[in-house]
Amino acid sequence: PVSVPQAITAGFFYHTARLARGGYRTVKHQQPVFIHPNSALFALQPRWVLYHELVCTSKEFMRQVIEIDSSWLLEVAPHYYQAKELEDGSGRKMPKKAGKAR
Repeated sequence: PVSVPQAITAGFFYHTARLARGGYRTVKHQQPVFIHPNSALFALQPRWVLYHELVCTSKEFMRQVIEIDSSWLLEVAPHYYQAKELEDGSGRKMPKKAGKAR
C-alpha cells in the first residue's frame, strides 16, 4: 500500500532537499534552502523533505514541507535520480537535535 506522503513524493519528486550543515540543500542543484519558520517541521529538522514551493525573502524558504524517505525517490523517479545522489548519510554526524523527526 502507498501512503499519502509517498503519493505526494511521486508528484513532486523534483522538489526535494536534504539536511546539510547550515540548513538544507536541494538534491539536484545543491541550492541552499531553509524550512520556513512558520512550518511545523521547522524545529524538527528532518533529514529529507519535499516542498511545494520556494519563497525568496531574506533566504530561499521552503513552504508546504513534508518529511520523506530518500528511498521513495528511487522508487518513483528512477529516471531522474541516481542512487549515489540519494545516499542517506545517516551514519554521518549531525548537529544535536538535527535530523530526528522520525
